[in-house]
Amino acid sequence: MGLIQNILAVIVVLGLLVTFHEFGHFWVARRCGVKVLRFSVGFGKPLWSRVDRHGTEYAIAAIPLGGYVKMLDEREAPVPEDQLDQAFNRKTVWQRIAIVAAGPVANFLLAIVAYWALFVAGTTVVSPMVGSVAPDSRAAEAGLAEGHEIVAIQGDEMRSWEDVNLKLVSIIGFSGELNIDARPEGASDAQRYGLPVNDYLVRQDPPQPLQTLGITPWQPEFPAVLGQVVSGEAADQAGLEAGDRMVAVNGEPVDDWMHFVNIVRGSPGETLQLTYERDGEQETVNLMPGRNSLETGDEIGYIGAGAQQVEWPAAFQREIRYGPVEAVGQALSRTGEMTLLTIDAIRKMLVGLISPSNLSGPITIAQVSGDSARAGVEAFVGFLAYLSISLGVLNLLPIPVLDGGHLLYYFMEVVRGRPVSEKTQAVGLRIGLAMVGTLMLMALYFDLMRLW
Repeated sequence: MGLIQNILAVIVVLGLLVTFHEFGHFWVARRCGVKVLRFSVGFGKPLWSRVDRHGTEYAIAAIPLGGYVKMLDEREAPVPEDQLDQAFNRKTVWQRIAIVAAGPVANFLLAIVAYWALFVAGTTVVSPMVGSVAPDSRAAEAGLAEGHEIVAIQGDEMRSWEDVNLKLVSIIGFSGELNIDARPEGASDAQRYGLPVNDYLVRQDPPQPLQTLGITPWQPEFPAVLGQVVSGEAADQAGLEAGDRMVAVNGEPVDDWMHFVNIVRGSPGETLQLTYERDGEQETVNLMPGRNSLETGDEIGYIGAGAQQVEWPAAFQREIRYGPVEAVGQALSRTGEMTLLTIDAIRKMLVGLISPSNLSGPITIAQVSGDSARAGVEAFVGFLAYLSISLGVLNLLPIPVLDGGHLLYYFMEVVRGRPVSEKTQAVGLRIGLAMVGTLMLMALYFDLMRLW
């Protein structure tokens, strides 16, 4: 069931993103007088199609991993004399720039609308309350302690753990004093704590912003009860089901979920005698955690199961809601913030501050899509907005075959006063295809590494 949900979720996500992206190209092309021959969501053989009165074919194809808008163009096929004025290549350079840029712009607009809807409907976040601080860590040495609520980092207001993590990830590579403003439990005023860091999170795989500082977020006690079991994994093979309570492992009582997780992670490939409770009765089975390799070469165990969710106390929750007008500014601000964060992450990956293993491909997107869909509408819409921004940014990279590569050629045409030669564009196309193909293979490889 989890696999089916993941597949359906990724089809919905990619379908929406591709449709909006291609509609941006389509809409502006029509306004510029370009004849659109086909608007396709997906690649391959069409599963459904129809032709409108303008002669444009709308199609949904079998492979839902992209899409395209095919326009009348003399460079691709002969164009009838009476339709030359509708050919893409006959339009002014600024019209061509507008048509190509419209796809990524549509993705940014989709993100703005999604964030606006979330802010108007109201989002519930968890306040950034410190649960524990590791002894001798940077946080402990600075004076942070259990019960402190983080209210600002480097002068920027923090309202949730999402804000905290995004801020910390944005300063990867920072060296100096990291200023955290926190309010001690029961106090009304915040105090500033300076944490010295050097090359913060550089080449960590994956980055662990809070753990690196020695901070563990507060969370309610999670009983060792299974919330979901992944089909085919060790927990499923042992006969475990959602709702089972873990009682003991090898005769050692299980205190809570994290205690159980630590036992499993520390026992890759080992046979564990597990006692669990179901419907008031206890049973014992043998369970062998699978092996998951880390970048360090170490192995951890996993069984393919998740914890049953618990309710957070109202005192630790915070609702963020804005009026329709105020939400516009907030949505623009959040979209801009996430766009800059994405661009900065790409830059840091290129200079080696972030490991390329953080690249994600279709498998990770499917997993996160499914998880966010199961977590509720709020999480799903938020993920959709972020992925739309990522798609917009990636398409604007100056790589031939991407929209950004075409824009690069057109801006060169503006500067030079004449188009870039077709020979140069052909060479660039081959280079671009090689670059994009390499990135896709790398992303798929790291997907599989994370999966296995």
